[in-house]
Amino acid sequence: MSRRKPPAGAVTKAPDGLPSPLVENWAWQDHAACRDVNPELFFSAESERGLRKHAREVLAKSLCGTCPVRRQCREHALVVGEMYGVWGGTTEEEREPALHGRRR
Repeated sequence: MSRRKPPAGAVTKAPDGLPSPLVENWAWQDHAACRDVNPELFFSAESERGLRKHAREVLAKSLCGTCPVRRQCREHALVVGEMYGVWGGTTEEEREPALHGRRR
């Protein structure tokens, strides 16, 4: 039996920096404490600054503190170089030194 060619537009290889598109690589997200939460809690509006931004980040990080997949989420953000939002209980500012060390 010969292998069929994937349909046009099918993802056969993950973009550089992302894990391969296998369910096992992403299944941790099904267990995330934030899976049913509005994503705006984790990402600041362009104009958000100061106390308002800090308060939103504290709330997001408190939810991360209850999450059973916090470690996987934080590692994902570091591996893919996620530059925005709260991931695994860390803000972009907190991840920046680690991201800077991984860039080539």
